[in-house]
Parts: sequence; structure tokens; C-alpha cells
Amino acid sequence: MEMTGAELIIQLIARQGIGTIAGVPGGANLPIYDALYRYQKIRHVLVRHEQGAGFIAQGMARTTGLPQVCFATSGPGATNVLTAIADAKLDSVPVVCVTGQVPTALIGTDAFQEVDTFGLSLPITKHNYLVRSADDLLRIIPEAFRIAMSGRPGPVLIDVPKDVQLQRVVFDAWPAPGQRETPPAFDTSDLRQAARMIATARRPILYMGGGVLQSDAASTAVALAEKAAIPVVTTLMGLGTISTTHPLCMGMLGMHAAVYTNLALEKCDLLIAAGVRFDDRATGRITEFCPNAQVVHIDIDACELHKLRRAHVGILGDAGQVLGALFPLIPEDDRADWHAAIGDLKASYPPDAVDEKRQMSAPALIKCVSRVVGDEAIVVTDVGQHQMWTAQIYPFVRPRQFLTSGGLGTMGFGLPTAIGAALAHPDRQVVCISGDGSMMMNIQELATVAEEEIDLKILLLDNNALGLVHQQQNLFYGGRVYASRFRRPVDFVTIARGFGIKAEELSAGTDPHRALAMAFAQKGPVLIHAAIDADEMVYPMVPPGAANREMIRDHAERRLNA
Repeated sequence: MEMTGAELIIQLIARQGIGTIAGVPGGANLPIYDALYRYQKIRHVLVRHEQGAGFIAQGMARTTGLPQVCFATSGPGATNVLTAIADAKLDSVPVVCVTGQVPTALIGTDAFQEVDTFGLSLPITKHNYLVRSADDLLRIIPEAFRIAMSGRPGPVLIDVPKDVQLQRVVFDAWPAPGQRETPPAFDTSDLRQAARMIATARRPILYMGGGVLQSDAASTAVALAEKAAIPVVTTLMGLGTISTTHPLCMGMLGMHAAVYTNLALEKCDLLIAAGVRFDDRATGRITEFCPNAQVVHIDIDACELHKLRRAHVGILGDAGQVLGALFPLIPEDDRADWHAAIGDLKASYPPDAVDEKRQMSAPALIKCVSRVVGDEAIVVTDVGQHQMWTAQIYPFVRPRQFLTSGGLGTMGFGLPTAIGAALAHPDRQVVCISGDGSMMMNIQELATVAEEEIDLKILLLDNNALGLVHQQQNLFYGGRVYASRFRRPVDFVTIARGFGIKAEELSAGTDPHRALAMAFAQKGPVLIHAAIDADEMVYPMVPPGAANREMIRDHAERRLNA
């Protein structure tokens, strides 16, 4: 067989089962696009900004658990996609990004649209390549997919000079597609010690993160919790691992958790941490997190064990396999005293109920959306107050139902990621909940939504502000609000219609439930705009750098000085 490097790239990607690629063509990757045109078996989604391509790939990868692909050209094309790649790295999302590069002879000469994509991407990828010969693509492409999906998943970037794309290669046989590696074998003595610790613990808590989702271990984890009557908390990334309706579920921990959840963690004597990074937004001041607890930490990434919180038992392995092996070793228990103590905490500090009489408040609208769309919908948020309200309020019942930017906290994540989710699951309702600040970050992808006729509903909660920044300035900077309020409102309804998308305005005189039900019943994309109060705050809230027990519960407890 003989073909060009560009043709090899397309064929090898197709052999990995990739059916959709998002990207933007440019001079340095036109051979790849020409090969894609001639192949005709992969759908290409033309985005309006390369960051959108990276997030579309994320949306497909986060909902399927499989690696997905995006394309960008050299120079500004590559730098534009780097934010989405960095986001994928922190949230452990398997994405393979292929960028074009100037010809090999021009590398290092400051040629037109040349940047050191390899060097720039080193710290934000799981692995990256600068391809020097088209022959190497036969090894590199399958290897990139293997690396992206093995162990702790993550992004891989392949930078391909234009002359390498045009080189011709003669080869005898196709390499095998890249496959996920077998997870490392865990230490059975550590497993037995963990089982003994669980058996003797009086106040254990199971702390689950995104790693449980990545290993498809949610059902195994819940079964273990049920057998030993262990209460469960999740990180933001772990929402959906256990249904919020489950009696053992105490919801999300950390900065915007329910008060009783964080106080229960203060009392626990054993923390079983599965697939978590001990992120500061979850733990608060790490030296005071779960001060009375021993720790069993299960993670596929050896670098995470003992990194921020020293574990009494650290188990390197796939969360699903470890929890599955742990299940038969632990005894059944009802832990009645512990559940009674948690019940007392919940009675003393009940979670804030949504005031549904305030129909146009953000929490009430999010609650209304959950009732309209039901349990099957995939919910995507941007970053900010609306993200935290959604995490607190929305009744997530299954894994991979909630997509959000956790580690990097990327405004502009929501819209393109929701496009990716809808492309991967055309049979499911996809909802993007965004704020006006986040929407403006990647608003150009409304053109992609319209062009591709994506069946996507967008709830835009507009407070004409950078809401979470505005909140922190009010609480911790003496009320000195600066550069977080927009001086001019934006007519998002007219803008959406200008892109060719249906748009509805929710106003104080409308019935939100009826209006939302009508909007969601329409086929195709619809933007629903709702003006909300900029002074409404997300409570409870742990001040940045404080211990989780130091929560601000309402406006009366607000701190005016950092």
C-alpha cells in the first residue's frame, strides 16, 4: 500500500472508530483536509474558533468515555485550541488533537504562522509528538489513542509539519488500532488492610470523584456503599456517580456543599477516597480537611497518591477493579448510630430549599428545567454561579449525565461541549445552562449549532455580570465591585436569531414551566433567555483558603474583608 502522510492520518483515525471530527482548516493542515474530503466517511464539523473544536471533542469524549479527535492548523490555530486541551488534562478527558505545522525546513525560522506547538503543549498534555517522518505515523496514531485512554485518561497532541503530511509512505499492513492498556495490578495486602479499616470504622464516608466515572465504576461503588451502609459524598466531577435521590447520597462536598455535608466530614473517622485529587475546591484548607479521619485513597494515577493528603493506605489501581475486589471483603453493617448523627446534622442544618415562588430566580429556573426534561437529559454548564446552582439543585441520577469544567474552570466550555454531547447522542435531550459572561466567551459557536442543526436547548441566565467574581468582591473585598458588572446589556435573543437559532425571552409575566416546556418541545436549537438578579448569591460558600467548616450560610454571615 502507498499513500501520503495526510491520508495515513485520516485512515488511521478512522480505524480507531472515529466518526466525527471538529476543526478548522488552514494553510498548514490543508493536506489533511484534502485527505478528509477524499475519504468521505468521517463527518467534519466546521467550528468558528479552534477552542470550540477542542470542547466539541470533549463533549463527545466525556459522554462516551472514548477518545475523540479535533483538528487545528499551525500558529494561532494551535494556540487557540490549547485552552480546551489544558481543560481536558485537568479533568482527565481522552482527546487526540492533530495540528498542522510549518514545513520541517522552516521550523525555528519564525516562519509565517509558526509557533512551538510541541513546547507549548508539553505541560498541558498527557503526551505529545512532533512528527518528523510520515512513516512514524503508523506507530504514532495508534499509540496516541492508547495513551489517551489508558490509565488516567488525558489529551494527546500530534503536531505534523506540512511536508510530512505530503510525504508518501509504502507499507505492507495496517497497525492494530490503539487499545486501552490493562490497568496495573493492585497490592492485595493493601486491599485487605483497607477492608479491615472499613470493618472497624464507626463513621466512614465514601468520597467519589471523576475517576469513578472514568472507570465506569459507579454501580460497583454504590453497591459497596449499600452493603456497608456508608454515606457518600462526591466532587463536582463525581456528580452522577450516585443518584441524588439515593438515601446514602449526601451530595457534593466542598466550597458550595450543603452545610451538613461538610460538617459530617468533620466527624468521619475513615475517608474512602476513590478517583479523587483532593482538589482545594473540594477540601478547603487541606490541613484541616477531615481532621479525625484515616484515609484510604484509590487512584489509577500514582502521582495523586499521597500528593496532597497522606493516605494511611494508598492503592494504585483502577477504581472499578479495586472497589469490586474490596466488596466481598467487607462485612454488612447498618451503621445506625452514624446515620442518626448525620440525620441530626441535617435537621440542624437543612439544605436550602428552592423558593419556587420566586419563579425568575436562577435556582427556580434550573429546578424547572429538571422537571421539564426528565432523567435522561445530558446537562452541560459553563463556569460561574449558574454552574454551582446546577450542581446543588439538579437531580443527577446517572453517570456522564453532567458535563462541566472542574479543574480549569473554563468559561466558554458550555456551548461547544454541549454541541459535542448532542453529536454523540442525537437521541437524547441535551441542555446547556450558561451565564452571560460565559456565553460571550464562545458565542460564535451558535453559528455551528445552526449550521449543523444541533438539537440543543440553551438556558441563558443573564445577570449582566461576571456573577461569581461579583459575589466574591461583595463578600471578601469589602463590596468593592470592579470590572465584574457589564455597563451595557446584550440582546442575546436578537443575536441568537441572527445566527439562525430560535430564541425565547422568559419575563416576569410568563409562566416559566409552560414557556420552558414549549421551548424544549421544539425540534432543533432554541436559546431561552432569562434576566436574573445580579445580587443573588450562591450559598453556602466556603471562603477561598478557609476550612470547609467555616461556611458562610447566608447574607447575614457575609464577610466584608478578605
